[in-house]
Amino acid sequence: MDALDRLKEAITRRAGEGVTRTALPGVSVVRSPTPTGPVGVMVEPTLAVVAQGVKTTALNGRTFTYGAGQFLVVSVELPVLGQVTGASADEPFLGVVLTLRPERIATLLLETAPTATARQGAVDATPAGIAVSDASPALLDAVGRLLALLETPEDASALAAGVEREVLWRLVTGPQGATVRQIGLADSRLALLARTIHWIRGHYDETLRIEELAALATMSVSSFHRHFRAVTSMTPIQFQKQIRLHEARGRLLAEPGDVAGAGFAVGYDSPSQFSREYRRMFGVPPSRDALALRGAAAPIR
Repeated sequence: MDALDRLKEAITRRAGEGVTRTALPGVSVVRSPTPTGPVGVMVEPTLAVVAQGVKTTALNGRTFTYGAGQFLVVSVELPVLGQVTGASADEPFLGVVLTLRPERIATLLLETAPTATARQGAVDATPAGIAVSDASPALLDAVGRLLALLETPEDASALAAGVEREVLWRLVTGPQGATVRQIGLADSRLALLARTIHWIRGHYDETLRIEELAALATMSVSSFHRHFRAVTSMTPIQFQKQIRLHEARGRLLAEPGDVAGAGFAVGYDSPSQFSREYRRMFGVPPSRDALALRGAAAPIR
């Protein structure tokens, strides 16, 4: 049995329907016996490994497709649309998601930075917010062993941190190593941009002042615009708009009858503008989408 087969087996033992959180902090498994519709979420820095099936993640109209034996890295908080596109009852989609914690990466880099840089190569560029690569057998093996620890909780408490460290090591010395390293470096461009993204997410209903965001990132306005777009594929204003619309969609799930109220709550002054931009992003008017969301959520326990 190779590393990919072992990973499938480990996911299957723990997965329910949809996303299942495990007892390991920041680790979830995913199983879907059928393709799904697009689901809008705010995703934090994450590693997602596919063991079986195919999934797509869309950011501002750009689609990233990844299948068995591949992984996706998200380097900053981003509003995305995720969709399982390859799954069946006989071969369900199987994946594992690991939150990438900057402090864990920073600790690893403090101890291994010269070696990690030599193995992966130094890259002084602003990385994209999302990237897809093939997973090495060593990475698949480490992720599988991390999940296998769930079978023996007494071992997990002693060994999980070490196996997670191995997963991170495989990442920082792999094809997306430059991106993952920047997640852990407090003074990297990515970390500085992440600071502004976090601010926008917490103040999505307020008017943005680009000069203040650039100052928060310790960049000039022109440099901030350039690097922000490189990471997110959007301008700060477009990014804020997507945050608003994702937040409004969540509000409509709870209160489907109050479309205007959802728009006002996230910062829109004009109901017609809110409906127009909502339809442009999600493909349907907010009132119709709200009813569909409620219908889809009803059977979920």
